[in-house]
Amino acid sequence: MKHIIEASRLEKAYGDFTAVRNASFTVLENKIYGLLGRNGAGKTTLMKMITAQIIPTSGDIKVFNENPYENNKVLKQICFIKESQKYPDNFLVKDVLDVSRSLFPNWDADFAYSLIESFNLPVNRRIKKLSRGMLSAVGIVVGLASRAPLTVFDEPYLGLDAVSRGIFYNRLMEDYVEHPRTVILSTHLIDEVSNLLEHVLVIADGELTIDEDAEKLRGMAYTVTGKAAIVEKFLAGKEVVHQEPFGGLLSATVIRNDHYSGQNQAESLDLEVSSVSLQQLIVYLTGGKRDQKGAVAK
Repeated sequence: MKHIIEASRLEKAYGDFTAVRNASFTVLENKIYGLLGRNGAGKTTLMKMITAQIIPTSGDIKVFNENPYENNKVLKQICFIKESQKYPDNFLVKDVLDVSRSLFPNWDADFAYSLIESFNLPVNRRIKKLSRGMLSAVGIVVGLASRAPLTVFDEPYLGLDAVSRGIFYNRLMEDYVEHPRTVILSTHLIDEVSNLLEHVLVIADGELTIDEDAEKLRGMAYTVTGKAAIVEKFLAGKEVVHQEPFGGLLSATVIRNDHYSGQNQAESLDLEVSSVSLQQLIVYLTGGKRDQKGAVAK
């Protein structure tokens, strides 16, 4: 499978502050990636380097096998919808669509107007008169209808209600099946998008801490709950990423061993075993940095 992005030891510093450090990863064609992490972790900085909005302090990045900076051949294949997407105040919604048609070679006008109807967007209203949710919907329409080979969404759902977010996810998946491309989706609503994601990149304090297939992550951990003394005995020798006592009970989330999950042992001790959502797992894993052996340092 072809590499769309290849990053090697990528860093971006602003004075004494390093927003992204030593990030090395690849992004493959025709897959949906989740770029996840807390506010200020470095996600937007990384996306801006990928899309040639800013220049790295050090390291190398190739997009479509070329340096993306001031490279029109590369840039016309990218659509980057930013969290605070700006448009001229005097633009109507339909003006945004007209300009987008000239910017993106794969633009589908019929699809764009179908999305406009789905989101109930007023095409003759000025951009400056739109609500926060409507403005987000305009960005989503542009991102999806661009059908750019590399489409990047930075927190695309701001101001959207649950129904509108559902429309976004459904239309994204439907069109992705018919028109595969590489999508990078940065979001805090991990559980909402977890079924869409094929690969997950997690950044914490500027460092890429997880670069893993989404399906593998979904089965990576489990939670045991029971009497504190029994749970503590069960946890001996296991990698624990989260513990939460309540009363005389203890709940703990454990990383599966490649050769031994421990779930049979837990059940034999009458401990309750439950699954861990992708969002819970990432919150637990980004609560500290994993060392080279995979342990989490608090």
